[in-house]
Amino acid sequence: MAMDRQKALLFGSAAAVRLVLFLAFPSLPDLLTGRVEISTPVTSFKRLQEGLFLYTHNVSPYDGGVFHQAPLLLPLFSLLPDISRLPIATNTVYIIVDLLCANALMQIADTGENVSPRQFTSPRKDLRWSSLAIAAGYGGSTSNLVPRYLFNPFIIATMLARPTSALTSLFVLTAIASASRGRPMTLVLALSIASYLSMYPTLLFPPLLKLCYDAEWKRPQTKAPQSPLWYTIFHSVELLVTAGSLLYLSYLLMGSWEFISSTYGVHLLLPDLTPNVGLWWYFFTEMFDSFREFFLGVFWLHMAAYVGGLCFRIWRQPLFIVVTLLGIFAVFMPYPSIAESGLYLSLVPLYRHVFPLTRYTFLACSTLLYASFLGPAFYYLWIYAGSGNANFFYAITLVWSLGLTLIVADTIFAVLRDEWEVERPEMRGKEVRQI
Repeated sequence: MAMDRQKALLFGSAAAVRLVLFLAFPSLPDLLTGRVEISTPVTSFKRLQEGLFLYTHNVSPYDGGVFHQAPLLLPLFSLLPDISRLPIATNTVYIIVDLLCANALMQIADTGENVSPRQFTSPRKDLRWSSLAIAAGYGGSTSNLVPRYLFNPFIIATMLARPTSALTSLFVLTAIASASRGRPMTLVLALSIASYLSMYPTLLFPPLLKLCYDAEWKRPQTKAPQSPLWYTIFHSVELLVTAGSLLYLSYLLMGSWEFISSTYGVHLLLPDLTPNVGLWWYFFTEMFDSFREFFLGVFWLHMAAYVGGLCFRIWRQPLFIVVTLLGIFAVFMPYPSIAESGLYLSLVPLYRHVFPLTRYTFLACSTLLYASFLGPAFYYLWIYAGSGNANFFYAITLVWSLGLTLIVADTIFAVLRDEWEVERPEMRGKEVRQI
């Protein structure tokens, strides 16, 4: 009962903060919606509004080459009142989405898959934060003050800007929570919707399926799942059928397959080079057209290659593979924003038990803070003041990517060291050197 009261107080406080920000600063959402750090060509709320206007006036939203989002979002948002007359309805939807994300994050933490999966138990498993602390913005002491989900500034800024990446984050977290509790049907449905909204969650399927399989094995009240091969085949087919059904519903809504090239084709081919916090836009701005297809393939292959490598090396901890992949996607996906970075940073506290083994925490956090403050300043110097060029903003996005990469690499080292000390307990506490 005490936990329920604390959860209600936490969620009520988080909702109140968001509602106050919407009501006290009515111009803030429109300001943040225009920020390239938050809104991308494939998630922008402004572009969604333009597509919605064309849809409600019986014009194909994909004709103008501006709308690049999933078709089924249009009838969903058309049910809401006009945002110019009654913005509170849309704002409330995004507040609810944030609270549902936090609830899914608590469910993940409660399963204990972060410290004790089926095939590995960390010797530091008692060094962990509660699910309530992980969903909130505190760690129990001043030294452990780490931004979590509900009070993570990146998450709050994303919610205020209302990009569709918030919906993708919700279904990704729901898929992780379902896999952690051994619920394959919900996992497949949530991951299908997340992949339908944004392509990158598809790459999470292998470790999520392994996580779900292990979680089913750990449930004492149910019989052991079928063989891994048949389990993989069955749920892979289920994922294809579910994703195909969403695409077919989109075809029935649009009357043609035109949306395929305008949504997923934009992810694959990168025709819109609007600046963002990622690495792709500047590189392909300077790219000769004759090399464009080759490097598109290289960039996509580079991002997808991490899935196999991590699943092979850290196969005993599938939840950590998922968390790490989200951090990698936040750096290397075509159109990243702080929404993906905020999602990853909110999941990292699940691995509080390996924090003592990390080496570059201060450097990584300082780098992210440095880029967070200077990024908007450099963009202003380039676009508005005219006293800089694209190199100003791209340089600070490289610093941002460096900070995220440091966290990803450092946590991988810490988890591997944790596993190594279980295999060789005599080496615990001794210094090791990577070669």
